[in-house]
Amino acid sequence: MEKLVTIQAELKAPKNKYNLFGKYNYRNAEGIQEAAKPLLLKHKCLLVLTDTIKQIGERYYVCSEAIFTDTETKETTIVSAFAREDEEIKGMHKSQITGATSSYARKYALNGLFLIDDSENADDNNNSKPATLESLSQEIAQCGSLEELETIYKQNVEFQNNNQFIKLLKEKKEFLA
Repeated sequence: MEKLVTIQAELKAPKNKYNLFGKYNYRNAEGIQEAAKPLLLKHKCLLVLTDTIKQIGERYYVCSEAIFTDTETKETTIVSAFAREDEEIKGMHKSQITGATSSYARKYALNGLFLIDDSENADDNNNSKPATLESLSQEIAQCGSLEELETIYKQNVEFQNNNQFIKLLKEKKEFLA
C-alpha cells in the first residue's frame, strides 16, 4: 500500500467547479479522476469504479466502489460509498437521477480512497468568483426546475442582455416544461 500512500500525498484535486446557487466552490468525481490519472500511470497503479444498485427498505441506493490496485504487487484496496436516489426530480429523466446519484457516490468513494477532505474551508465562502457565461451554462444545465432557472436569471443582471445567456435559459425552459 506504499504506492497508495504516496498517491494520497501527491494528489491535488482542487475545487474547480462553482455553484452559483450556494455560492461555493466544489470538486466532482471527474475532476478527482483527472488529477489521479497521471499519478496512477507514474506509480503503475489501476483505478476502477463500479456501481451497484441496492434496495434497503423502500429506498434504492447506488453503491459505488473505488478499486485501487498496484499492478506490480497486485495489492488491492476497495472503498465504498452509498448515495440514495431521489424518487423524482422535476425536469430529470429517471436515468439522469441514477447517473447523478452515481456521480455523487463515486465522488465520495474517491474522497475516501485518496483521503480528500471535502469539508468547507474557512475561506471558501470569501473566495466567490464572478459568473462567466461558461459557469452559467453549467448551472443552467444542472437546473431541475423552472424556479431555479428564474433564480439564475434574477441573480445575473449583467447577463440579461446577453443573447447566448438568454438562449441557454430558453432551451432549458423548453426542456423542463
